[in-house]
Amino acid sequence: MTKKRVVITGLGAVTPIGLDVPTYWEGLLAGRSGAGEITSFDTSQHKTKFACQVKDWDPSLHFDRKDARKLETFVQFAIVAARQAVEDSGLDLDNEDRTKIGVLVGSGIGGLGVMEEQSLVLHNQGPGRVSPFLIPRLISNMAPGQISISLGLKGPNSCVVTACATATHALGDAFKIIQRGDAIAMVAGGTESAITPLGVAGFENMKALSSRNDDPQGASRPFDKDRDGFVMGEGAGILLLEEYEHAKARGARIYAEFAGYGMTGDAFHITAPAPEGEGAARSMQMALDDSGLKPEEISHINAHGTSTPMNDKNESAAIKTVFGEHAAKLAISSNKSMVGHLLGAAGGVEAIASTLSIYNSVVPPTINYTTPDPECDLDYVPNEKREMTVNAVVSNSLGFGGHNASILIRKLV
Repeated sequence: MTKKRVVITGLGAVTPIGLDVPTYWEGLLAGRSGAGEITSFDTSQHKTKFACQVKDWDPSLHFDRKDARKLETFVQFAIVAARQAVEDSGLDLDNEDRTKIGVLVGSGIGGLGVMEEQSLVLHNQGPGRVSPFLIPRLISNMAPGQISISLGLKGPNSCVVTACATATHALGDAFKIIQRGDAIAMVAGGTESAITPLGVAGFENMKALSSRNDDPQGASRPFDKDRDGFVMGEGAGILLLEEYEHAKARGARIYAEFAGYGMTGDAFHITAPAPEGEGAARSMQMALDDSGLKPEEISHINAHGTSTPMNDKNESAAIKTVFGEHAAKLAISSNKSMVGHLLGAAGGVEAIASTLSIYNSVVPPTINYTTPDPECDLDYVPNEKREMTVNAVVSNSLGFGGHNASILIRKLV
C-alpha cells in the first residue's frame, strides 16, 4: 500500500507567553520567559513557589458560563487551541466529510484540579456531595471528546497518555492514521493544566523541580551546568495535519511536511532515562528511517531539554549516538527555557515551534545558558535566536516510565 503524504496546514496554541500562535512565536524568538510566582493558590508551604502559568485566561471569551463550569481548564485550553488550528488551516468544515476528520489529543495528567477539589468534598461532606460531573471533568480523553463535539468532527477519535511524551505520540499516531488513509485530516497535539497544590507538591518532592525561588525567570536553564530542575508550565499545542493531495487540491497554505515518527521504551526506570539516552537514540533513529532522510539532512533539533541534570546529559548523548560528527553542526533549542515544561502538552507547542522554524527560517534560542557543561557540549543556540535555513527538524519528547517519541518535520519539496 502506498503511504499518503501528510502536511501541516494549521496551528493553535495557548501558552505561558501567549494565548495564540503569533504571540507565542514572537515570545520564543524574543527569548521571553513565562515564569513567575504562582498566583492560583497559596504556596507558603511549598518548596517551589513559581511556575509558567497561562496568564490572562478568561473562559468567558470562549464559552458560555454553563459550559465553562463543566469544562476543566485543560479541556478549555484544548478546545481553544483546536479552534485556532482549524481556523488557521482555512479548512471549511461545512464543505468537508466530517467522518474523515478526526481528533487525537492527549493529556499527561488530565483534571488534577477537580480531583483535588472533589477529594476534599468527599472527605469533609461525604460521598453524596461529590459532583456527578467529576468523572467527565476529570478524564484525559474528554479533551479530544469535547473538541469533536465543539467542531462536529466524527472521524477517528482517541487520547494518548504517556506523561511528557503525550503530545508527540498523539501527533505521530495521527500522522500514521492519515498516512494509511483512515482520515483526510487530524486535529492533534496535547493539553495540560496541572499547576495545582497537589501537582506541584508531587513534582517537588521527587526533586524534579527547580527551587530557584529568587529568580523564576532564570530557573529553566536547559543544558546549562547550573540547571537544577524543570519549571512547570501549562497550556495546549494543537496542529491540523492533512493529507497532502487534499491540502493541495483546496489551495491550502502548507507550513511543512510531517515526514517521520519514532517511538520506543526504555524498560529501565520509572523516572530516570536509560544510560546514554539509549531509548531516545532509537526513537530518533526510527523517525529518520521512517522519513527516509539521512542524519546529515537534519538542520535543527527541538530538544526535550527539561533543565534536569539527567535528562539534558542523556539527550545530548543520544543525539551524538544518532548523528555522529554531524551532531556538532546541529542547532539545538529548548523551548522549555521560556515556556517551562508543559508536560503532556510540551510536544505540541514544540512541534509548532519546529514547524515555524522551517517556515520562517529561524530557530528560537535556549535562554539562561551561561555556564557550559562538559557533559552537554553541543550547540544549544544560546540566548539569541538564529536566522538560518531549516530543511528538517527532529522534535523529541521523553516521558516518565521510559516513553520516548520523536517526530521529523521537513520543508515541503
